[in-house]
Amino acid sequence: MGKINYRPGTMVYPLPAVLVSCGKSVEESNIMTASWTGTICSDPAMCYVSVRPERFSHHLIMETMEFTINLTTVQMAKATDWCGVRSGRDYNKWKESGLTPVKGEMVSCPYVKESPVAIECRVRQVMSLGTHDMFIAEVINVIVDEDYVDPETNALKLDKLLVYNHGGYYAMDPHSLGHFGFSVRKKKPGKK
Repeated sequence: MGKINYRPGTMVYPLPAVLVSCGKSVEESNIMTASWTGTICSDPAMCYVSVRPERFSHHLIMETMEFTINLTTVQMAKATDWCGVRSGRDYNKWKESGLTPVKGEMVSCPYVKESPVAIECRVRQVMSLGTHDMFIAEVINVIVDEDYVDPETNALKLDKLLVYNHGGYYAMDPHSLGHFGFSVRKKKPGKK
């Protein structure tokens, strides 16, 4: 099988399908779907979300310089898609999607109650990149459902997360192929 040159584009897939909540308060907030998001630094913990300037949420983030990244699940797929194709200018997305806003712990905007992981962020820098502005932010708090924490390892169990892959939504495969460093880890004596 040969290789071909494909048209230049954003080919880093799959990506998380997240809901970004933003605004001054629960009453003055919005949620939008985003996949242009990710981790950019470990210490301090930092991440980003890229938003088109014409999106309703863009000015809300610019106003407060805060947002929350809410991971989504397979059960939230319809609401996640709906929040990505409707504008907060025209709809109360909380009401219409059936999602529940909860007052933020460390930021002014709410987080999504149905989300298993909510990552509260404070913007450090905004970079205009073309079609999108990248909001580079420090993670200041993470809110996790207890059911998603493995009591033995304290690791997150995120096997039912929703991902976005080239125009479609998919369930993240829970099958583990190994843990970080498994390819070089020495076997314990007596183990095969």
